[in-house]
Order: sequence, then C-alpha cells, then structure tokens
Amino acid sequence: MKKIAFIGGGSFGTALSMVLGDKGYEITIWDRKEEVVEEINKSSKNSLYLKECKLPEKVKATLKIEEALKDAEMVVIAVPSHAVRSVCKNISNYIANGTIITSVAKGIEQGSLKRMSEIIDEEVPQSISVILSGPSHAEEVALKMPTTLVVTSKNRETALMVQDIFMTPNLRIYTNDDIIGVEVGGAVKNIIAFSAGVLDGMGYGDNAKAALMTRGMSEIVRVGEKLGGKQETFYGLTGMGDLIVTCTSMHSRNRRAGILLAKGYSEQEACNEIGMVVEGIKACRAFHELSEKMNVSMPITNCLYRVLEGKLKPEEATTELMTREKKSEF
Repeated sequence: MKKIAFIGGGSFGTALSMVLGDKGYEITIWDRKEEVVEEINKSSKNSLYLKECKLPEKVKATLKIEEALKDAEMVVIAVPSHAVRSVCKNISNYIANGTIITSVAKGIEQGSLKRMSEIIDEEVPQSISVILSGPSHAEEVALKMPTTLVVTSKNRETALMVQDIFMTPNLRIYTNDDIIGVEVGGAVKNIIAFSAGVLDGMGYGDNAKAALMTRGMSEIVRVGEKLGGKQETFYGLTGMGDLIVTCTSMHSRNRRAGILLAKGYSEQEACNEIGMVVEGIKACRAFHELSEKMNVSMPITNCLYRVLEGKLKPEEATTELMTREKKSEF
C-alpha cells in the first residue's frame, strides 16, 4: 500500500496523517476549508486544529475529493459522525472494489440509529469497512506521545492489515473482533464526558466525578450488551479507556462544552466557543431515542438529554440522579 486518502482535515485526521506520513505513505487530505488546504500545502501546517505541529512532506491536501481518492488504497474518514453518510455518498463512485474505508468517527446516526460501519456498508458496499477507535487526543498523537487504539472489522485480515499500517513505537494498535462493542463504547463515553464537564462547571469534586464515571460505565455496558456488544470490550480501551481520557482532560471538547453549559452558556454558544463538533450532544439525543425504543435504563443520558432540551437544570439533574430509588450496585 502506498497512497492513503484522508477525508477531513480536522485535528484527529491531521494527527493520524502525520503518523502515516512519517511512515512513508503518500497522504492526501481532502478538506472543504480553503485556508486549511492552502496552509498544509504551503507551510506543512494546520494551525486551525494543531497549532504547534509540522506535517511530514508526504502529507498534501486538496479541495477536490476525487483528487484525494485517485489511486488511494485506503480511505480514512475523519469527519464528525453526522457527516459520515453524506461523505460516503459523495465518495462512493470513486471507490474501487475492495478498498479499505477506515472510520475514526465516534457516534451513531440520529434517526436511523445506525453505527458508522453500518453506514459505510450501506453507502459504499464495494468497500471493506474498518473502525479505528480508543482513548486518544489528537494533540498527543501529533506530538508522538504514547497512545493505544483498537481496530475492528468484520474482515479480520483487513483489521490485521490496518493494525500494521498504523502501528508505530508511539502508537500501539490492538485488534478486537467485537465491532458493535467498539463502536458503542466510543459513542456513549462522549455523553458521560459531557456530563462530567457539567459536574466540573458546577464546582463539584472528585467524589462526584468518580460516581459519574463508574455509573456511566454501567450505562455503556447495559446499552452495549443490549445492542449485541461483548461486556469485556467495554472494560477495555474503547470503553473504560476512552471514558477516562475524555472525562478527565481539558483536551476533551465534550468535557469543555459541559463546563460551559453549566456556567450558563446555551448549547449553541458552548459549541461556538469550542469551535469543533461536540459529539456528546448528538450522541445524547440519539441514545436517548434508542434507550426508549429498546427499553434500556440510561439515567445519566436521560438527565443530560433533558438538560440539553431545557427541561431540567443541571442542579435538578444531580438531585434526580442522587435521589433515585435505592438499589443494589450490581
């Protein structure tokens, strides 16, 4: 494999393109922002998303999606989850049979409630879909700090190939054949991370954060198993690992948005301040709908949903969660 296309020049897509560019792959990033494409090509920088980083010479960018995809043997979709279907529709005619499409988007689609791999399989059926997920801030990946990820696919040989492509001394990739669990864990943890930010914005301490993360894990496992995921997956990198990193770090846009919401910002004001898509908001609405359809208890998700809808204040949500009917932990 020589040429790899990246669809989306945001922070994580750019960070991963740097990893592969350093390994000698020819990388072409497609992005719709002219200033991003121009800066990558002229200065080997993407200061809009990764201010301090210099991109390898092998990484180029284009505004023409067909140019990025020409002769690409793998396509990495690095756009927000709500854009994955439209992107797949746009690229389908340029994708040859057997091309690997690796998605790093974390979420499920509102309305259809489908996972990213399901959307890729629907819109680009001639491709082989792969999911790359795990506890990873783009800023740290770009700076070559130690990071671990998980790759999953229905096609095990392809998952092993993608594992080899991304593996470096600083980026360790594990395989996992539980594609449902990997995708669900990566999506639901954003809801809990947003909620953790709300707690921080309200001035609560470590006790509250520990409680939220632990009970949030219960929510991830409960809905994940209902959807067909394996319990052990949720206690691995794409469940517990991803939950830890997004609930505790200021790199996490979900946590930062939650802090702003608790401080009185509206949902839109918080998103504008962050300047990037806050996946936890969309995931909360999607999983609230799913939990009602499937009759799965997700009290944290339910409370956050009502806070986002203006039906509940953060203080009231805390009281409601703390005064629920008493029960055994397990």
